[in-house]
Amino acid sequence: MNTRRTTVAELLLPLLGIGLVILLWSFLSATVAPDLPSPWQTWVESKRYVLNPFFKDGEMNQGIGRFAALSLIRVAKGFLLAIAMGTPLGLALGLSPRFHTAFDPVIQILRPVSPLAWLPIGLIVFRRSEPAALFTIALCAMWPTVINTALGVRSINPEYLNVGRVLRLRGPTLLRKILLPAALPYMFTGFRLSLGIAWLVIVASEMLTGAPGIGGFLWQEYNSLVYSHIILSIITIGLIGFALDRLMGALEQRFRTA
Repeated sequence: MNTRRTTVAELLLPLLGIGLVILLWSFLSATVAPDLPSPWQTWVESKRYVLNPFFKDGEMNQGIGRFAALSLIRVAKGFLLAIAMGTPLGLALGLSPRFHTAFDPVIQILRPVSPLAWLPIGLIVFRRSEPAALFTIALCAMWPTVINTALGVRSINPEYLNVGRVLRLRGPTLLRKILLPAALPYMFTGFRLSLGIAWLVIVASEMLTGAPGIGGFLWQEYNSLVYSHIILSIITIGLIGFALDRLMGALEQRFRTA
């Protein structure tokens, strides 16, 4: 009985929260901010993009599903690049105190730099918006992976490493048998945070470069004063970010229980 009540609560409470947000949104659009489209107006003006999400009438006039797919492809590329760079760097920081002492200040200086600052550097170096966006995503998203991987390696029980030395494990074997299994929970936490940052960065990158995608669509509709489509973009960004976080959480749980 208690389990059934818990399941009902888990279903009803989120719906209640969403309903209260919609009521607040309706109140604001009717009173405080008349230029803000109401939920119904947003649906009426945006339903073509939702009900036919993959139509294409031009580069910047596409369904919301097509825009989301373009953004997700860029995020996947940038995220994979981020973990490809961040994981070895984190392992090196965790394994070598001297390497950590030498490069930790550099990491702490670069880590808080905004993607809005890195994107112009990417455009200067690569001279094209697509590789500049990938560069910005990778550079901004890699730091949680770096820090959590290093923390995971430093948290390994020294006895495990002593066993590895006794068994004369070296290089890839030591990495595969001891380091990665022990540090994997920390690494997945870093991967999860990195993916969230990658999704945030792609929106900012597309807004600045005007590339077709969720961010580019949002910026175009802002310049065109189509506020309902801006809200549609915000809702889409939030839902996809939520889905990506849950996906990484499920993968993390699967690896932990494997």
